[in-house]
Amino acid sequence: MANTFKIKTKAAVSNSSLATVYTVPSATTTIVLGMSLCNITSSAITADVQLVSDTSDTETNANIFLLKSVSIPANTTLEVFGGQKLVLQTTDVVKAQASAGSALDMSVSIMEQT
Repeated sequence: MANTFKIKTKAAVSNSSLATVYTVPSATTTIVLGMSLCNITSSAITADVQLVSDTSDTETNANIFLLKSVSIPANTTLEVFGGQKLVLQTTDVVKAQASAGSALDMSVSIMEQT
């Protein structure tokens, strides 16, 4: 098994729909090591982060929110998963949405195991 550390980023996350930030590649298990959501505006916003999983050991189309309407003050970064890990399987998708357009930058620190 090869372990590869990566960072996945999404600038100016959409406010019109949940936008894909990361999709687990085939034949890969991914460990989410950390997540940062940065409000790049001078006004407070809210953000949603969703996990979409259709793997065999979850309910069909198990779309769950990891964060829902979390408030992020102006010009502030929210760190998520401090000390915790999140295991993702092949085809799992992490999506995000902001309450205002071009207000949210997001990064996900991961380790992919192939």
